[in-house]
Amino acid sequence: MSSNNPDAAQTPPSLAEEAASLRQFNGAPPEFWPTFLKLCGQVGGAARAVLIRKDNEDGRWKQLAEWTLPETSAAGLALFRNALLSMADECGTAGVSKRILAQDAKAGTSVPAGLAVKLVLASTQEVCLVALFLPNAQPAELDAIALRVQLLADIPKSYQELGQSRQARTDVEKLAIVLDTLAEVNAQTHYAASVLALCNSLATRLQCTRVSLGWFEGGFIKLQGISRTERFDAKMEAVVAIEKVMEESLDQDDEIVWPSPEHYALVNRDHAAFAKENDSSTVCSIPLRISNKVVAVVTLERAEGTFSLMELQQLRLVGDQVVNRLSDLKRRNRWVGARLAEDMREKFAGFMGPEHTWMKVTGAAIAIVLLLLFLIRPNYRVEANYILRSEEVRYVSAPFNGYLEEVMVRPGDTVKAGQVVLRLNRDDLLLEEAAASAEMSRYQRESEKARAANQLAEMRVAQSQLEETKARLSLVRYRLQRAEIKAPFDAVVVEGDLRNRVGAPVEQGEALFRLARTDRLYVEAEVNERDVHEVLNKDTGEIAFVSQPDKRFPVKIERLEPAATAKEGKNVFLVRCQVEGQPEDWWRPGMSGICKLNVGNRSLIWILTHRTVDFLRMWLWW
Repeated sequence: MSSNNPDAAQTPPSLAEEAASLRQFNGAPPEFWPTFLKLCGQVGGAARAVLIRKDNEDGRWKQLAEWTLPETSAAGLALFRNALLSMADECGTAGVSKRILAQDAKAGTSVPAGLAVKLVLASTQEVCLVALFLPNAQPAELDAIALRVQLLADIPKSYQELGQSRQARTDVEKLAIVLDTLAEVNAQTHYAASVLALCNSLATRLQCTRVSLGWFEGGFIKLQGISRTERFDAKMEAVVAIEKVMEESLDQDDEIVWPSPEHYALVNRDHAAFAKENDSSTVCSIPLRISNKVVAVVTLERAEGTFSLMELQQLRLVGDQVVNRLSDLKRRNRWVGARLAEDMREKFAGFMGPEHTWMKVTGAAIAIVLLLLFLIRPNYRVEANYILRSEEVRYVSAPFNGYLEEVMVRPGDTVKAGQVVLRLNRDDLLLEEAAASAEMSRYQRESEKARAANQLAEMRVAQSQLEETKARLSLVRYRLQRAEIKAPFDAVVVEGDLRNRVGAPVEQGEALFRLARTDRLYVEAEVNERDVHEVLNKDTGEIAFVSQPDKRFPVKIERLEPAATAKEGKNVFLVRCQVEGQPEDWWRPGMSGICKLNVGNRSLIWILTHRTVDFLRMWLWW
């Protein structure tokens, strides 16, 4: 090695100490590699040292760092650059490459030379080497220089392994805090308690004066908990200020630290003002995300000191681990209606988009409803009250003056044609029949006696009295036959409960029963005047009885009465309908229910709005 290089004058112990210190180097890679290149250059007596690495994807060599002595010859550096790639390829295969850069140099003189040595790294997949430019090298000394540089080739491996060891310890420490915090949060079964546990744990382990958590609800951050504070007023000035700080982090969707480091691109004016008002040296806000969406923000305050990079990493890791647990507890601790609404919102968000979900769902639902209202045309039916009536109703009256002897039926009973429904007392009639029979025998004998005596006048008087007695006897016998009152046809007793009048007198012509036929029933519907035009020229419908509303019976319209009838303050038209099929056994005249008459297909929007439209037309008409 030439003595013209001033770095070569350093004593070996100083270089050895520097090499030993590099093996225990504790700085970042941007600080390690320039120092390592300088040491290699000093050990090899080089004017320039370059660190190059082979890209595993395209196989090209890329320069990562360099070290150069001042006033190094530009011509020599050009020779070194021209030979660098070929030296790198040779070194990548053989582990070392030595090359004389000036081939016309005289023997025994110093010449510019290049030396490349492959470095030993922690990863065997990477190929990295250091290349040295020796401006004044003796060819015979190149092997010795290469050997000295190779002794330094394992320093990067030591540095990387030491860094990995330190990183492992850091990760363990970081993970321990995360696990302890997570254990405290998971131990809670209520949302408010878990929020307080999280804030207290972070405040204790990271030496914070105050830790707060806010949740994103209804477009704003709402404070949920403050460390070492079980209750607080949401309208307090301090609470409002904390929520404002959290929203600054939420709006930018990133963590914000104040005081900010160099080249900090985020806005932190609210953090700075909050720190000044509360005498905090450091304020930090960390957003908590679920599915890459910010749902909460944690804000930490310190009176002294700043947050290190490791502490910020711990905060991110804690947030990622606890946010799902907090979200589940928050949802579980709400009432069932709120939970169902949130579940529906999340399901709709899956295919409607993450923003303004309810607005989009509402718009889509309104559009679908309007489309259905105009396109769906169900059968529209006019509704009316009805009464079941019989085509033939007959009153049963007393045939003569008499007394009730026996009553066989009561209202609601069904009777057959010829069935006895009532008996009148016949005792007086039987006596009259006997007396009339005796008188008739007497008058007949008197007539015969007068004829035998040839008394013509007395005979004619006796015959006249005999005819009168025969007529009276016929009347008595007719009344005896009518003493048993019979049903004129199959019917049901509608009126006439005479069980309490047995033995009481009745007068001739007095109405005793009202019978209605059950085999000839029809429906009399009362259609409102406003709907009567809809049932014109229509012929079908259905009825349902009040007593059995689950059953439906088809009817056919027969006739619409031409004149309206006033009923209960409104005009109605009577529509006669015939029941299709045979009447049921339980049907009785006078039963009522709802009748719905088919008038054709109408759109849903017309069905829902035609009443209102008609009202507005009448109200606004002038």
